[in-house]
Amino acid sequence: MIQRSSHYILFSWVILLYLIEIFFPVPYINDVLAGSTIVLFLLSFPYASTLFKILAAVFTTAGFFFIFFYSLPTGELYLYVNENLSLLALLFMLPWMNSVVRAGRYDRKINTLLSANVNDLGKLYQRASVTSYILVAFINLSALSLSQGVLRDNLQRFDRKLQQSFIAQTTLRAFAVALCWSPMEILVAISVDATGVSYFSMLPWLMLVSFLTLTIDGFIGRYRYRKTAYSQQNNGGSVKQILKPMVTLFTALSLFLASIVIIGNLFGFDFILTVTLVIFPFAFTWAVLGRRRRSFLWIGVPLWKERNSHMQNFILLFVSLAFFSTTLNETPLLEMVQDPFLAMGETPWIVLFMIQLTYLAMSMIGIHPIATIAVLIEAVSPLFSIANPLSFSIVFVSGALATATVGTYGVTVTMTAMNTQQNPYRITWMNMPFALLYGTIGTITAILLL
Repeated sequence: MIQRSSHYILFSWVILLYLIEIFFPVPYINDVLAGSTIVLFLLSFPYASTLFKILAAVFTTAGFFFIFFYSLPTGELYLYVNENLSLLALLFMLPWMNSVVRAGRYDRKINTLLSANVNDLGKLYQRASVTSYILVAFINLSALSLSQGVLRDNLQRFDRKLQQSFIAQTTLRAFAVALCWSPMEILVAISVDATGVSYFSMLPWLMLVSFLTLTIDGFIGRYRYRKTAYSQQNNGGSVKQILKPMVTLFTALSLFLASIVIIGNLFGFDFILTVTLVIFPFAFTWAVLGRRRRSFLWIGVPLWKERNSHMQNFILLFVSLAFFSTTLNETPLLEMVQDPFLAMGETPWIVLFMIQLTYLAMSMIGIHPIATIAVLIEAVSPLFSIANPLSFSIVFVSGALATATVGTYGVTVTMTAMNTQQNPYRITWMNMPFALLYGTIGTITAILLL
């Protein structure tokens, strides 16, 4: 069996075949790609977490059940596993953007915000939320551990429960809203692909939902913690000191988005493929211009290998989902899944709330939002012709990301529980009002656009 540390080699082979199939299609390349994907799936299974093993087993078993129960043609069923490779290719490239931010030490510079002088925990709450928000937008999950570690050190003298609540609220909530508009967030990519709505049509509305939710939560947090003094005075950083790296990061993000538009329009690529192709050359150019090429490669190559050798959970999820979704589409059962949503077709605003609540309910029993969105897309896609698909795309994203703060068995809540040494159910309970607020703001925004 291939060693886990070398898993990236087989993963790289599959992604290479996928790109060859797109740009240089040759006879039987699809068959070789499907065979390689199945091998990757099988070798990933032993290393995946129990939850994702269960999900993959359920989706795969259901797919085979559909095939035999409904007597579907079996000649090319093995090709079904190729359907979600575009999403795996995007995940395959994401570590390079993380690497360029680390190479430029932007994460450390911006994190000095948490050491700047504040008088009470209310102000620190807002400061921590904004800092985590900025970092998450660029280095995703890595920002969670970074911010939680700094806060844990700064709050050592406070009551343990207060520390736990403060850290779990500020960092998880900032994480959930920061990814709402990120072109590198996989749920955003799925929504763009499923609804056919341009990412740049979604962007202003997703940013509105994101900023509005962050602002409201910031005011609530400041009010809640305002009476708790925070006398630690540390001149390790100030707003002026981190202004330059902040401007650099947001300039880079603007140029990244511009690159996606230009290349996508120039070559006619879809959004997911464009982001996948742009990430590495953009990150490398950024490192060269910032005179960080060596640091970028020194940090980036090991990080890329490590991340792609530990992608087993997502490989199991996306490959099994592709098989399940493709077979489901060919059965009459799809109509049964769609019926509850189509019954409310004349009142699409109710459907939007149903989507939000479905996400929350599924997250409570450990179903990943990517698995939930795959089923929801099949269920509500007929409504795209009678209601604004932009509204659905907004709820698909905001409803899914709201679960990042309450999904008891999810990666973010589990990681926070480990970092703060508290029960994950307690994190779910304390963040549920925020998840409902976030989802409701997204849903109301979507309703106004119907």
